[in-house]
Amino acid sequence: MTLLSFNKKIIQSALLSATLMVAPIASMAADYMPFVLGSTVSSGSLSSVVNDSKAALEKNGFKVVGSYSPNSGVEVLVVTNPALKAMASKSKHGGFGAMERISISQKNGQVEVSYTNPSYLWNVYRMKGDIAPIQTAMESALGAQKEFGADEGISGDDLREYHYKMMMPYFDDEVELAEYDSHAEAIAAVEAGLKAHRGGAKKVYRIDIPGKKMSVFGVALDYKGASDKIISHAIDNKTNSHAAHFPYEILVVDDEVIALDGKFRIAINWPHLSMMGAGSFMSISNAPDDITEALEAVAKNEKIEAESDSDL
Repeated sequence: MTLLSFNKKIIQSALLSATLMVAPIASMAADYMPFVLGSTVSSGSLSSVVNDSKAALEKNGFKVVGSYSPNSGVEVLVVTNPALKAMASKSKHGGFGAMERISISQKNGQVEVSYTNPSYLWNVYRMKGDIAPIQTAMESALGAQKEFGADEGISGDDLREYHYKMMMPYFDDEVELAEYDSHAEAIAAVEAGLKAHRGGAKKVYRIDIPGKKMSVFGVALDYKGASDKIISHAIDNKTNSHAAHFPYEILVVDDEVIALDGKFRIAINWPHLSMMGAGSFMSISNAPDDITEALEAVAKNEKIEAESDSDL
């Protein structure tokens, strides 16, 4: 190898390393909104669009791990793939970002398909790795007409330190729901709590993170102010549906069972929701504490006095 070709290889290697370093920085520097409107379908039933969406997602490398209806005229799908799970394994609580949620809803005589914005949540959950292939695959599967869910885009840097207002929780102000002697015991307790519908909860999915003692559960709620239907009716009244906000997560990491603070979990999907008035945070003021109470009942497999006997 000549000196010239050797130097050329060094330069090429340096350029490649620089590109890899710049990619996540660029993702953090751009502005994002919580959701992406994939498409609107003027003909066809909700069920047919759901089936078409499932097929498109699977064709683009995703696996549907759960689905449910948080409200009438709405179906939520939850998907994951090996790349999402691999990224989840690289950060402390990356399991919160191990999935994509898709909302298929009937609005204004049309069926609207939208989904959680991969780059938005990648930043919110302070994840590592390359989110671009996930973004591309979701757009290829479901389309990408526009981002929505905020008055204006939020930078990746701000999302990584996001809090709704002063004195409100950050991502790492998680709620400790329970602690056990082992990971297996913690998983068994959550599974039992979900099977018993503690806190009006229903299991939507479970994703296990490879190479880690980490599992994330999707939880639908029908409990007091934490009810998915109550929250939908109270604050999901914009032009495009925020239904891909649901379901909530319980994360088991080693022997601990945790959840995101309800205030944070709601705020990241309604970042410009007003504090007062109709359709504001005050209209669901009990929701964050009720979400915690319900998820804690699941984590500890304990019945709570106000628990609904209805089966979601």
